[in-house]
Amino acid sequence: MKKLFLLIFFFGITSTGFCQLKSRTFEEVDSLQQIQKRKIIVFIHTDWCQFCQRMKATTFKNKEIIEKLNSDFYFIDFNAEEKRDITFNNQVFKFKPSGNNVGVHELALQFGTINNQIVYPVLCVLNDNNEIILQYNNYLSPKDFKVLLEKIKDYNQ
Repeated sequence: MKKLFLLIFFFGITSTGFCQLKSRTFEEVDSLQQIQKRKIIVFIHTDWCQFCQRMKATTFKNKEIIEKLNSDFYFIDFNAEEKRDITFNNQVFKFKPSGNNVGVHELALQFGTINNQIVYPVLCVLNDNNEIILQYNNYLSPKDFKVLLEKIKDYNQ
């Protein structure tokens, strides 16, 4: 019985371990594009956004979504309030303070601004030339996100 429990426990851990979403950094994606061209999906969020946290807990925990993102795209999980300088596409982007310990990163503004405002969560899809081909600012359920992935997978621009 003890061996059976250990066997089940081991397979439970390894099977969930194989289904981890690979989140990249902007710097990594710059290098990876030299090796294999893929569309980039940037998930722009904040720690205080309830819909962002809900997407992290549901949509980005879905096995089918994880597999599709890992195999067909480069995925960047980006906190809009990141304070470090980031080099992407031969440009340096910085955190822009707007008050006492608050602000937004220039990359979040670059990729998340829709109609002159940024509303979280934001999904920004870039082609393999780092050009924006889609922006969406709203919660996406796993079902809706799967539909979106199918549409953008074969989208060429």
